[in-house]
Amino acid sequence: MTATEGNGGNEGGGGGGGDRAAGGRHSWDDGLIARRAHRRAAGRAAHRPARAMDQGAVEEAAPDIPGAAMSYFPEEEAGRRSFGGPPYAVYQAGVRSFATGTLRPRLEALRQLVGLSRSRLEGRTLAGAARVLDEADARGRHPYGHTVVAVAGATGSGKSTLFNALAGASLSETGIRRPTTATPLACAWTDHADGLLDRLGIPAVDRRNPGYPYDPALRGLVLLDLPDHDSAAPGHRERVDRLLGLVDAVVWVVDPEKYADAVLHERYLRPLAGYAEVTFVVLNQVDRLPGEAADQVLDDLRRLLDEDGLALGEHGEPGAAVLALSALTGEGVAELRETLARLTAECGAAERRLSADVDGTMTRLRPQYVADSGPVGLTERARAEFEDRLAEAAGAGAAGKAAERARLRDAEWACGTPWGRLRRRKGRASGGPPGGSRGSRAPGAGERTEIPGARARTLAMEAVTARPAVEEAVRTLGDEATAGLPGPWAQTVREAAGWGGRGLAEAVDEAVAAETAHRRPVRPVWWSMVAAAQVTVLLVQVMGVLWLLGAMAGVFGGPDWWMPALLVLGGAVVGPTLAWGSRAAARGPARRHGRSVEGRLREAAAECGRRRVLEPVETELARYGEVRAQYVVAAGGA
Repeated sequence: MTATEGNGGNEGGGGGGGDRAAGGRHSWDDGLIARRAHRRAAGRAAHRPARAMDQGAVEEAAPDIPGAAMSYFPEEEAGRRSFGGPPYAVYQAGVRSFATGTLRPRLEALRQLVGLSRSRLEGRTLAGAARVLDEADARGRHPYGHTVVAVAGATGSGKSTLFNALAGASLSETGIRRPTTATPLACAWTDHADGLLDRLGIPAVDRRNPGYPYDPALRGLVLLDLPDHDSAAPGHRERVDRLLGLVDAVVWVVDPEKYADAVLHERYLRPLAGYAEVTFVVLNQVDRLPGEAADQVLDDLRRLLDEDGLALGEHGEPGAAVLALSALTGEGVAELRETLARLTAECGAAERRLSADVDGTMTRLRPQYVADSGPVGLTERARAEFEDRLAEAAGAGAAGKAAERARLRDAEWACGTPWGRLRRRKGRASGGPPGGSRGSRAPGAGERTEIPGARARTLAMEAVTARPAVEEAVRTLGDEATAGLPGPWAQTVREAAGWGGRGLAEAVDEAVAAETAHRRPVRPVWWSMVAAAQVTVLLVQVMGVLWLLGAMAGVFGGPDWWMPALLVLGGAVVGPTLAWGSRAAARGPARRHGRSVEGRLREAAAECGRRRVLEPVETELARYGEVRAQYVVAAGGA
């Protein structure tokens, strides 16, 4: 990173730490220092053994490759790092990424969640999740080993003084004029933060280098000095809010007079309570407090933070660190520097910050995906009841009973006596009450014989036109399917059921008609045998009558009239008995036939309901189940 600061723009050498411009700011070219360090390293490599020479040749072969995996310092000179050395031009950042933690699967689940929900939820509902994903992608394009820490505070809190104390140089202007800091300043303990600073919108003129000698413990730290969050100058607060949404960690600087400021707690600390692990609250200017007043103010500050919901990292627990220091005298600054050094060395601040972003997003999205009102889904009982309601609306039961009666009438007609058929035919032709049992009718002149299933079809088609029954079945199913669903997904399930219910009555009507059309049951063989027997009995009777008349007229001679009389009487008994027995034998098959017709019509109506209503509803429920699973993963539950 090459930064031009102040008015000088002069280049400084690496040995003396650089020149000072008129304004007292650093003005040097870190790239020049890095190249000189390469040359020094190459010169030392000439006096090393062969193995060391190979390594030195590798270093010299790639002097200008950022992030090359090599070191400027030979092992025997490691002790020089603590009191002076070149800047971190070859610091290999990014060795730790989200792939080594739990954040990547959560981000992937959140991405799937947003993709599956775009057509079900409003765009503004998913806007926060989309911003988190965009922020994670943008942050992931830069090394995770770099830790961006913002120093924020109110007017007069001394944050710029603390920024200078941490940097080891007077980089940020301090004074009594308010606001002192008008634009964010950056100080980086690395030469590879240009991409991060570009993303943060920090221009090159506002980028600084830490004071020399460099502290190797802070390697990878990028420190920002933000404008006052309560500044009256236009645009200052907007800049602060924007950067607070981009940095990895925040050091909030408060002073003994304004540590309980309502604006600080209500606008910043309370809403950001979920970011406790990357939050540091520093009570500055403790040198102004006499005796034990500093401890009392610090305790009161902890109490206020606890009321804000900000978890405090006490007794080894994760949470916000609360420190007391004086940036002016240096008291406690070393402790804060050590804390920042540990945070930077862990290389996990960015991941924890983004994890907190995801946590907040999932908390806001919870009402859209989770409901606490019982089990979710469509039970087998609800499916069966829906199909039963459709079958009842289709008249399947009535059609089955009608088919059973029609089967019995056909059996009576096929197996009945010829005299009974003639009597039923005359009754139908005269328009009077039908003869025979159970109102059976025989085909008359110009009439079509009523076949089994025809009346069943007519009854079913008449019953299905009762649209309110079908609509009620769809509404009931929608209510049962949405039980326990969050509002948006319940609405989509109801809409799916409603769309499928449109025209369902007509569809069931067509399905029932198609099922009953051209379905004439097979005539049993024994019906034909009984019909032949009835014809034989009739012929025997006719023969007996002729014989009896001939005997009475003396045609056949002799008075033996009892034999033809016996034939006539036997035919009169055997015919009706055979018809009655055939009817009794046909009851069981007729009942089974009626049940078969009812079952076919039920299945036709149920299949229509499954295709038009149940399948769309189950598709929406399956999508919700998938979305809910992704929500659990994104929320950290898996």
